[in-house]
Amino acid sequence: MSTSTRTATAVDAIADAYVDDLVRLSPIAATELGLPGAETELDDFSPEGLDAVAEATRATLRELAQAEIVDDVDRVTVAAMQERLGLQVELYEAGEQHGALNVIHSPLQAPREVFDLMPAATAGDWERIAERMHAVPGAIEGYITSLHHAAERGNLSAVRQFQECIKQAEELAGRTSTESFWSAFASGARPDDDAPSAALAAHLAAGAEQAKGAYARLAEELRKLAPRAPEVDAVGRERYQLWSRYFLGASIDLDETYEWGREELARIVAEQEDVAAQIGGPGTTPEQAMDILDADPERQIHGTEALKAWMQETSDAAVEALAGTQFDIPEPVRRLECLIAPTTSGGIYYTGPNADFSRPGRMWWAVPEGVTEFGTWRETTTVYHEGVPGHHLQIGQTVYRAELLNTWRRLASWVSGHGEGWALYAERLMADLGFLDDPGDRLGMLDGQRMRAARVVLDIGVHLGKECPPEWGGGSWDADKAWDFLDANANMAEGFLRFELNRYLGWPGQAPSYKVGQRLWEQIRDETKTREGEAFDLKAFHRRALDVGSVGLDTLRDALLP
Repeated sequence: MSTSTRTATAVDAIADAYVDDLVRLSPIAATELGLPGAETELDDFSPEGLDAVAEATRATLRELAQAEIVDDVDRVTVAAMQERLGLQVELYEAGEQHGALNVIHSPLQAPREVFDLMPAATAGDWERIAERMHAVPGAIEGYITSLHHAAERGNLSAVRQFQECIKQAEELAGRTSTESFWSAFASGARPDDDAPSAALAAHLAAGAEQAKGAYARLAEELRKLAPRAPEVDAVGRERYQLWSRYFLGASIDLDETYEWGREELARIVAEQEDVAAQIGGPGTTPEQAMDILDADPERQIHGTEALKAWMQETSDAAVEALAGTQFDIPEPVRRLECLIAPTTSGGIYYTGPNADFSRPGRMWWAVPEGVTEFGTWRETTTVYHEGVPGHHLQIGQTVYRAELLNTWRRLASWVSGHGEGWALYAERLMADLGFLDDPGDRLGMLDGQRMRAARVVLDIGVHLGKECPPEWGGGSWDADKAWDFLDANANMAEGFLRFELNRYLGWPGQAPSYKVGQRLWEQIRDETKTREGEAFDLKAFHRRALDVGSVGLDTLRDALLP
């Protein structure tokens, strides 16, 4: 694919117009993408709002079918949009969107999370925040209507998701001992580094109460609907195949992938055992080696400020070492902010830059309440996953390619298997390049890879009702067997793992997209290497691949291996 400046085409115009529709119909998406939009509004999650998005998507697909394709960039755009938008329509028509409810990514969480991305420096910024808080009840009311719509058609999530999401809604409503996010956020306003005016403070406080009341109502409605939710967590093969295609952008053999996941897990465990012996001597188990590492004061960080500084230092060092040697890293992409998140979920995540990089890419750590000690051996690989050469390089470089890619390709297209698969690919690549030669850091990388392989087995096993290996209970996979299996293959606190399991059970196909995505990335690289022979250049391959942007992995393969 050429990377020279090109003239925008009719296909680009269709793609850009679709982004305009998306921004108009989803103020949350506008904020996420860093595009001008209705900064004081939230999405319409009602059936009518979902209908409007579906019709805009269908209209774009009709236009694409008639568009003239003038070059390879157009060819990839059309293929990528037909795959992505086509799947969105399939999900809508299958009733999956009206009843969306899970512990991590649904209309329950979206109205809260968007506030993390809003500018909060000036009085004007905080006025917009206050107005958007006042919009929360309308967004939640529309969502409740869609949930009832789904209930009438038998499309509700499993009761486990209702039980856990009721807890989340009550926390946001301020009904638990923990202070509500809304009240804390409003009272923490410091426009222009000063206290807000009395009028602004009152507006914010009223908005916080409005938002809390909306989530209290949502909690009550979820309680009413819960008895109508299915008891079984498994979604079955047909629904799972649809969601797998959505998260990977590729069609895979689920049974073969399940068996591969078991083999990959065994391979990683064997590698862990070899590294554990390097840390503690012959016969040391991975768990014993981790205890040794946790007891090493040289590998511990004390306090969130020290954690933030370590994240930034580690990230900056990776950028400096890789820029110009292993990767082409444009100057604006070399800036990555490492921050402590305003929430306490325990997750580490990345948010991309806006189109002009005035909002930089950011790596966030949501530190659990009361946690003050952190082990660097676990998280060095995480910095590479979220930063460079992981998500930040991947997303930042795509955003930077304005001369090559239209707005949809640069900002709006995101495929989990492509993005998360690349991030795991990046972790293993850093090990191959020598950045994880320290046995502790390498064990940390393998610990994460082991968990990702385990959830391929768990996710497919539970949702397809596959036969469970005898060592994990035999019979068919279910949530109880999945818990024992996950607990044995992930060295994390119980609370975090319970959340992870609930996430897998309620978001079918998403968790395997990381490890399966890595597998597909490696297959594409290896096939390219085989084709090109001695002429193969890894840096050039990475540049070509990342210039495509986040597309389905079948589309990526076709773009790189036509």
